[in-house]
Amino acid sequence: MSRKKWNRRLGVFAMITLISVSSVLFIASSNDDFKLVKSLEIYYSLFRELNLFYVDKTNPEKLVENSIIGMLKELDPYTVYIPESDRENFIFMTTGEYGGIGSLIRRNGDYAIIAEPYEGFPAANAGLRAGDTLIAIDGESIKNFEISQISEKLKGKPNTPLTVSIRRYGHPETLEISLVRKKITISNVPYYGMLNDHVAYIRLANFTTGAAQETKSALQKLKKNRAMKAVVLDLRSNPGGLLIEAVDVANLFIPQGQEIVSTRGRVKQWDKVYHTRFTPVDTSILVAVLVNRGSASASEIVAGSLQDLDRAVIIGQRTFGKGLVQTTRELSYNTRLKVTTAKYYIPSGRCIQALDYSHRNEDGSVGSIPDSLISEYQTRNGRSVFDGGGIHPDFSTYPETLSQITIALFTQNVIFDYATIFAARYDNIGPLEDFELSPEDCVEFRHLVSSREFSYDTRSEASLKKLIETAKREKYYELAEADFISLESKLAHNNEKDLDNFSEEISQLLKEEIAVRFYYQRGRIQASLDKDQEVDKAIEILGDPELCISTLNGSSAAVHAHKNY
Repeated sequence: MSRKKWNRRLGVFAMITLISVSSVLFIASSNDDFKLVKSLEIYYSLFRELNLFYVDKTNPEKLVENSIIGMLKELDPYTVYIPESDRENFIFMTTGEYGGIGSLIRRNGDYAIIAEPYEGFPAANAGLRAGDTLIAIDGESIKNFEISQISEKLKGKPNTPLTVSIRRYGHPETLEISLVRKKITISNVPYYGMLNDHVAYIRLANFTTGAAQETKSALQKLKKNRAMKAVVLDLRSNPGGLLIEAVDVANLFIPQGQEIVSTRGRVKQWDKVYHTRFTPVDTSILVAVLVNRGSASASEIVAGSLQDLDRAVIIGQRTFGKGLVQTTRELSYNTRLKVTTAKYYIPSGRCIQALDYSHRNEDGSVGSIPDSLISEYQTRNGRSVFDGGGIHPDFSTYPETLSQITIALFTQNVIFDYATIFAARYDNIGPLEDFELSPEDCVEFRHLVSSREFSYDTRSEASLKKLIETAKREKYYELAEADFISLESKLAHNNEKDLDNFSEEISQLLKEEIAVRFYYQRGRIQASLDKDQEVDKAIEILGDPELCISTLNGSSAAVHAHKNY
């Protein structure tokens, strides 16, 4: 490096250090925070020395970004740095809007495929179908591109054109399809309808802008059915979103002026009490809220406030346990900091935040909490509810699980590919409530499985393989070789037998995937309700008004709170 460049670099670092330390010294003089000044001085001097003397050329931006990420890991999981490159994703998460073609994509071999076009948006309107393989975008091959790269190429400013080249099942030639990007707004309520003559159903998938208005609109339309006596609000796997939307969703069933949630933080400006603001839609109809371990944040505000105010019975599994409020702060160069500024508390006074960030389940939801750390609170009617993490349902259920063969058929795209073949053969399937796979369809599916030389390991087989590897490494295998061989034979699965044993759940997933091809996302949800045990439990409970009322009044809460169905 020339002496001139060296001096220029030293000058830049000196200036940055001088400005930064001067600012910090001002803070320290007013807050007497010597440790802050000391730590930042160490950081600045270390960063300067690395960039000047490290043996290889460094990437200052990457070094700083990684150091920021490492620093924030010492805090809660929700305080995060948002670089300029993630700005669009952040806007989508808060508003549900982005510029693009309106479709889910996923990898399939060397290319990406259209997994699910959104109804009414450019991809669907231009004729793109689930199962189409994307070959090129605007003439550029996307072979071996990462999904994130393909997604970025498909996104763009609304009203800008693009052309995609696709391969479609049953068409020997590549198809060229022209589209115009539009502002894509993902619906918070992808489906609503009647489960039977008296029970309505609303699936609320997110709490982005407009969630409460969409839910209100669905509820008002359902109420036109004069026979409707109860409603199921499905918040399962809803990750949350905007706090005010949660307050307004609860407001649909709670009178105006009622406290729904309050926030409390170290800085008093974040302390706030949120009350219902509008005239409710219905304060007397029976309500059941479905939740699971994926129901988080705003979902927990709705479920928890309706439970605390004894307005709805909660059915499912304990929720995720996220009771922290994040505020977005603008930083330099279009970067942002999403920082936890407060905790939220629902009407009983409890906070649903998990007490321990480090001991969670694999999916991030609340893990085991010692009884000594759990406090008891009371609902409006005097029912006992507890903090420690998440909302405990009034009626607990076990989450439904799939067999290993079904999971493998799904993850290896066999179910998806059969739906593509099926949809290429039929123009329509008639009303979804009447649709069922024929015996001929099931035989055809088995032929597809056979042609793929489909294989998978059960968990027992996978565990045994690891045990055998360990035994061989420790030289115990030879001592029990005959036993290992016998056990392998006994645990070996049979594809044909497993296809028979688990035919019902396989057929159900096939039906849901086929429903997407003709009725989009609402079709998948509607088809899934046929075999949904938690929805069936909700129908059963809502069909017994005395049970609902006694539960909410506290006379039967103790009986049901930890009963599994």
